[in-house]
Amino acid sequence: MKAVRLHDANDLRVEEMASPSSPPAGFVNLQVRAAGICGSDLHNYRTGQWISRRPSTAGHEFCGRITAIGDGVSDFAIGDVVSSDSRMWCGLCPACSSGRTNVCENLGFVGEVCDGGFADEVQVPAKLLVGHDPQLSPHIAAMAEPLAVALHAVRRLAVPRGEPVLVVGCGTIGGLSALILSRLHDGPVLLADLNAERARRVSDVTGGKIVTLDKAVIDAALSGDRLRYALDATGSIQAIARAVGLLSGGGGLALVGISHGKLDFDPNILVEREISLIGCHAFCDELPEATALLTELAPALQRFIEVLPSLDDVPAAYDRLLRGESSALKTIIDVSK
Repeated sequence: MKAVRLHDANDLRVEEMASPSSPPAGFVNLQVRAAGICGSDLHNYRTGQWISRRPSTAGHEFCGRITAIGDGVSDFAIGDVVSSDSRMWCGLCPACSSGRTNVCENLGFVGEVCDGGFADEVQVPAKLLVGHDPQLSPHIAAMAEPLAVALHAVRRLAVPRGEPVLVVGCGTIGGLSALILSRLHDGPVLLADLNAERARRVSDVTGGKIVTLDKAVIDAALSGDRLRYALDATGSIQAIARAVGLLSGGGGLALVGISHGKLDFDPNILVEREISLIGCHAFCDELPEATALLTELAPALQRFIEVLPSLDDVPAAYDRLLRGESSALKTIIDVSK
């Protein structure tokens, strides 16, 4: 079968390799239908930060059709179409025992600690899978995982009814967070991104108002109402610092982007304004809910994506995306029908 393999930082190859063996107990084999390229895939390719095995088939956002089932798997049947979780949690550590599988003390991710979905076939634990509507486009079903990340971040921020919220960064998670807020929150949604075309795309889909990270601009957009809540999906140290400075007292800033560098600011700002910094790591139990939302959100999600025709196009797409040459929020790979 064909697979996209990460050998080392800046070394990604499309190769032929053996198909997965018969699944062991608790596992299933999938024919991959579609897969999404994540910002963390690009980060790992560029820096090698999370390479734990060489080579490894990349990709942790994918959907597929079950082709084989191991012993003990009773929730699925051959032929079922499913979306996959990205997290490999141990289930034994104190974090897992308390229900916090997203901060498992031994947490790894599909595509890093085991082969991922940038391949014709993949073998994964059945516990990672969530069934979806068979009529759903594979391009949309492959977005269940990032939608769960965005849903978790929005839930962690917990914006009160009617309060404005600023989304900084209109990439995949920022755009999906804005989409969720536009459907589940009744307050104004503001959008900020240096990529004007991408910001317009998210604004057109969600109805959010585009602003810059400037207090006067935001005050004008809110007609003098106070901004107390924001979500950063950029990881930019500069953007995070600006967002903290924009918030009035009694709110919070959710951090869901992958950052480079360290924050340098006066913590008294947090104390005196009673502002919370809220870390958001992957997701906990939101994947089934996110998957259930896919059909309703499909028309909007379709406007966020671009599609690669095959796995052969992935290495070039990595380089293009790292150069910032896409206004789409998500690049989806067509693997099979």
